[in-house]
Amino acid sequence: MELATVIFLFLVGIVFIIKGGDFFVDAASWMAEVSGIPKLIVGATIVSLATTLPEMLVSVMAAAKGSVDMAIGNAVGSVTANIGLIMAISVICIPSVIRRADYLMKSILMLAAAILIVVCGASGQLGIPIAVVMIAIFCIFLCENVSSAKRSMKAGADAAGRRKIEGKKEVAVNVVRFMVGAIGIVWGADLLVDNGSALAAMVGVPERVIGVTIIAVGTSLPELVTTITAIIKKQSSLSVGNILGANIIDLTLILPLCSLVSGKALPIAATSARYDLPACLLVGCIALIPAMVFQKFQKWQGILLLCVYAGYLYLTCSAVAA
Repeated sequence: MELATVIFLFLVGIVFIIKGGDFFVDAASWMAEVSGIPKLIVGATIVSLATTLPEMLVSVMAAAKGSVDMAIGNAVGSVTANIGLIMAISVICIPSVIRRADYLMKSILMLAAAILIVVCGASGQLGIPIAVVMIAIFCIFLCENVSSAKRSMKAGADAAGRRKIEGKKEVAVNVVRFMVGAIGIVWGADLLVDNGSALAAMVGVPERVIGVTIIAVGTSLPELVTTITAIIKKQSSLSVGNILGANIIDLTLILPLCSLVSGKALPIAATSARYDLPACLLVGCIALIPAMVFQKFQKWQGILLLCVYAGYLYLTCSAVAA
């Protein structure tokens, strides 16, 4: 297969994932609204899960096809890109004061998951027992989100009830959106994995590098779109909250699923343990620890995050060149 064809199909996969994700999130949100589920719970569960579907499917498919380095690279690389690039942009554009209580548990869960991944990297594998612990962290995250949403509802933060359906056309449109979105994400993920692997083989770049750079950024585009929208609407907390939730899902659900799908411990390459996993933990610490201490996201954090992310990409590419 020619290089141009591989690149074209790779880009088609990214487009399918982006548009499929848009349709899926919109339709899922609509279904929740008309069923009477509060918007806070929708945001905490359905939307956050839907925006991470691209990473989930790409990584799980890659693991199922034996491309383990790409699976790990995509999941961990997406977290690093979400914080080091996307959250950094949000924090630089809109530094914001926060309530520690709103972010503390999520921050602890994300950093705990990142530390576990670094420990796994030191041992060279993500075993089934650690995968089970990760899934337990994910369950705690979901329960915490739902309980937070209920508390907000009791405080009167979400008084909206069930929305009336305007007609059969509205139902049909949203059902079609849901199905087309799901199909688009699956097809896009399949194209991304197959052609990402082919691209890596043709240009002589390791699958891990493709995973932590092009694929990781590509599957993080839903979060980027959310962030840009939040910046325009001056809703920094929306952007940061969405990114934080997506990162917890990336680490505590996607990687364990990859391990379970493969049916054995997920091997972690030495290069991933040396560069990717520590970078993920480092950007998480820079973004979250000062924010929890001072109860605000500051512009210097965003600038430092961009510098660290740029340095990480440089080291990754330099390691390949060497």
